Amino acid sequence: MTPLRVVLLGEPGGWHLERLAGVLRHRGHSVDTVRWATLAAGVDDHGDRFGPPAVAAADAIVVRGMPGVTTASDRLEDVVFRMDVLARLAARGTAVQNQPRALEIAIDKYLALATLAAAGLPVPRTRVVQDAEAAEHAWEELGRDCVAKPIFGSRGRGLTRVTTAAMARATAAAGGVAYLQEFLPHAGWDVRVLVARERTFAMRRVAAPGEWRTNVSQGGRPEPFEPPEHWVELAVRAATAVGAEVVGVDLVPAADGRLAVLEVNAVPGWRGLQSVTEADIAAELARCLEELAAFGPLSART
Repeated sequence: MTPLRVVLLGEPGGWHLERLAGVLRHRGHSVDTVRWATLAAGVDDHGDRFGPPAVAAADAIVVRGMPGVTTASDRLEDVVFRMDVLARLAARGTAVQNQPRALEIAIDKYLALATLAAAGLPVPRTRVVQDAEAAEHAWEELGRDCVAKPIFGSRGRGLTRVTTAAMARATAAAGGVAYLQEFLPHAGWDVRVLVARERTFAMRRVAAPGEWRTNVSQGGRPEPFEPPEHWVELAVRAATAVGAEVVGVDLVPAADGRLAVLEVNAVPGWRGLQSVTEADIAAELARCLEELAAFGPLSART
């Protein structure tokens, strides 16, 4: 195919970014890494202006990470601006992986879960409240055992098991938003399915001893796993619901027999998955980008 000018949006030096950059260059594409903090835009009589120059010239952009900032209000402004710029770039024909709307949905745990539920996918019971009394009531509704999660967050960071009324009330202290989700007892493992356009790859994540979180970043152990076909279909439906080309879908088989979609991650890592599969995941993701640039997003063709 015609060589692409690719921009990877993220921090240079990271394992995922460097691995993907190497594969893209091997396939004949030029690659620049651009930090989020240097992203710029403008408007004048000639229309949109983008910076740095590599962004303005890019045929394709891959989003790798959404770094946090000091305060919640700053972060909101950062996220809104970055999504606006990506949307303007996509509107002019730049291939953006993932599409800005998919990123907006997946970054926000409440919006992602509501989107999945609206599409008919099984999700854990969840409450989002803004005061201590409501948080305690939500904890009661969720069986007096739930998980508090940051609405913006990933890799298992900031998750807290809430098992007392006092803990529940503390999740909404000082008027903060509390995202509370029922705890689903399980056998100590869950499944990550990486959906890469029309291909899927899966692994089982086994929690470390004494740990209920299965995230590899929290000590979880990746294992090879061949999920049942209907599990894979559920993951593909989740990707379709949020409109993502490349997405990590977390499934948990609960002790009561339910299979639930816990989360979707539109900037998924694959280091653990790569360690337990023979497929070259970075090469698959590069192929996804080439297909996106050549044929457009899957969501535009369904």
